Amino acid sequence: MRIPRDTKAFLSLCRLLAFGLPVLLSIAVLRPDGAEAKVFDPVSFTLDNGLQVVVVVNRRAPIVYHSVWYRVGAADEAAGESGLAHFLEHLMFKGTESLAPGEFSEIIAANGGRENAFTSWDYTAYFQTVAADRLETMMKHEADRMANLVLSDAVVDPERDVVREERRSRIDNEPRGQLGELIRATQFLNHPYRIPIIGWDHEIEELSTEAALRFYKRWYAPNNAILIVAGDVDPEEVRSLAETYYGPIAAGDFPPRERVAEPPQNAAREVILRSPRVREASLSISYLAPSYRQAEEDDAYALQVLSEILGGGATSRLYSRLVVDQGIAASAGASYRPMAYDYTTFDFYGAPRPGGDVEAVEDALRKQIALLLEEGVSAEEVEAAKKRMVASAVFARDNLSTAPRIIGMALTTGGSLEAIEAWPERIGTVTAEEVNAALKKVLREEQSVTAYLLPKPTT
Repeated sequence: MRIPRDTKAFLSLCRLLAFGLPVLLSIAVLRPDGAEAKVFDPVSFTLDNGLQVVVVVNRRAPIVYHSVWYRVGAADEAAGESGLAHFLEHLMFKGTESLAPGEFSEIIAANGGRENAFTSWDYTAYFQTVAADRLETMMKHEADRMANLVLSDAVVDPERDVVREERRSRIDNEPRGQLGELIRATQFLNHPYRIPIIGWDHEIEELSTEAALRFYKRWYAPNNAILIVAGDVDPEEVRSLAETYYGPIAAGDFPPRERVAEPPQNAAREVILRSPRVREASLSISYLAPSYRQAEEDDAYALQVLSEILGGGATSRLYSRLVVDQGIAASAGASYRPMAYDYTTFDFYGAPRPGGDVEAVEDALRKQIALLLEEGVSAEEVEAAKKRMVASAVFARDNLSTAPRIIGMALTTGGSLEAIEAWPERIGTVTAEEVNAALKKVLREEQSVTAYLLPKPTT
């Protein structure tokens, strides 16, 4: 991710990507029932070169959100080249045969627009928000860098230093960032999700111009990308512009996604990080869980409902019991992030009140987990959670970037537009029996990682 001019926007996006997405960004699912409900009502078509184009009409304001998503991320890197996908994201702003380094960004700014990009384990995306009548300019230059990126050591070497500094500021000097890396490296012993998106510093240091261009030529092609346009647009006009600018780009011959599997987990794992930078202790308990693409039957939907019951705001089970009723925690909750091409986790978290005891919070969390396994959730809890979740979908179109982000994440991780549109109905069919069956599959001690973030005296 490049740091945008708007620092607040940057910090918000960091929190979004680092700590999970709200219910609205978990709409993408895999097996629709052909339901009639409309969430975004997208129009989709595919160019002759394989580029899928998705258009979401939203005429609330005369602006447009233009984005390109590539089905490649940090988990697709070769061994020893950690951080390469993210590094290339930075380098995509360094110019083409027709544009000097940074010139595209200058054009966007001159047209009153905003831009950024981000990398995940499963995808890389680039986006701009501009006035609707500037869409053609965005398409022209985004298509240009899809096919004509120019790199040299003169621009690559300084940007490598920028990325290393980004790692130092966001990970090496930030205890929560360090712990996040340790949790994933402990949760995943074999799968590439164990490797940080930004990369290990000693491997970032060795990334070269040649490696970046090789990765670019291997993965960046129209038939491995999705163009998503949302806003005050006409789908036929978008089709014409896409055919004009993206259509001439030749399809690529990219390899299939082949990732190693995670072996069975046979023992609970534990991570402890102590740091003088930590003022208040906290802990998390994460369980290996299926993503939408991996889930059997309706488990992903059931786990979403469970997450809402346990962690859906101030009235959720964990917050009301640990924070309100018992008064031992400053925060407590649960989350489930099913937007992944492969595995994901179901997480519990908690932190004591200032001066409180993290062990007491952990004991309370584990008692709630034991109670879940023993008694499950009630039909009343499930119905209330489903109503909140389905009602929230009504607001999914309020923010112009919501539809492209949901659609982009879904289509790059094995989902479909039909499934997104059917999400309210699929959630509506979840039963308490399904939730209780799913939680017993996932909340198994042997596939858990408990992580502690603790203060460390400076003396």
